[in-house]
Amino acid sequence: MLDKRIVDLRLNQLEDPKAKTAKEPFEKQYKCGALLGSGGFGSVFSGQRISDGQQVAIKQISRDRVQQWARLPGEVNMVPIEIALLLSLGGGTLVPGHRGIIRMLDWFEVQGQGYLIVFEKPQPCQDLFDFITERGELEEPVAQSFLKQVIEALQFCHSKGIVHRDIKDENILVDTRTGDIKIIDFGSGAILKDKIYTDFEGTRVYSPPEWIIHQRYNARPLTVWSLGVLLFDMVCGDIPFERDADIIQATPSFTKRISKECQSLIRWCLAYRAEDRPTLEQILKHPWMMENSEDIVDLQEKSNIKPSL
Repeated sequence: MLDKRIVDLRLNQLEDPKAKTAKEPFEKQYKCGALLGSGGFGSVFSGQRISDGQQVAIKQISRDRVQQWARLPGEVNMVPIEIALLLSLGGGTLVPGHRGIIRMLDWFEVQGQGYLIVFEKPQPCQDLFDFITERGELEEPVAQSFLKQVIEALQFCHSKGIVHRDIKDENILVDTRTGDIKIIDFGSGAILKDKIYTDFEGTRVYSPPEWIIHQRYNARPLTVWSLGVLLFDMVCGDIPFERDADIIQATPSFTKRISKECQSLIRWCLAYRAEDRPTLEQILKHPWMMENSEDIVDLQEKSNIKPSL
């Protein structure tokens, strides 16, 4: 049944596959290393590009785990929609990317292995879940900096007609030296539309009441709700809701000393009614976001965290 969920992409930003020269197979270009993590999406391995020794991350996706397929211009075979979305976000040589979005370097269809997606691997980096787990709740200026970067990256996605649909701490990489972030994992992503969505493959504890109750949502309010959960997670050290009943209540309980302005923004993002939530642009103009942030020059030193390689 999954094969029926095909997106026919006609995005002008995508490279014309006919313009590509035949490339060498994966094993001629990359070495695959240790397993970094796995889940419903597939598995991610460390790797190295043979030509110059560049460190990369390699995501393996089995065909039977692909939830949505896309048809690329000029291509005969369909590909997982994640590949198509990444191409339009700067995963090719013709499309400028965004510094806040992980860059796809290459992709391969491998007989018996499904699909292999090769990504840049920032060094040193750590996902935000581990960052918070080791450090505890973040100082508000640090959380503000991270949230601003995430929103700017999401604005870029939306400008390209793409919605991520799984914004959470595990899908944000932090450069532990500079505090720069990158959004990863577009496996739950989709083409951005103004119509109602009735499918969702993101993380349930980051999903809004309208999905829990009605299995329906609009993309932009869903994104803003997940940002409210993320901001609470950053400044309190954990997510606000664990159960469906708590999500439906939409009333976060602050367990840490948080400024009134920060609480105000979180409550606005976590408004029960989708239409009462702010836009991404309104979040950036909120008084808490307009406060002067510390200059995060050396995040590793500030947080006393050893970088994860």
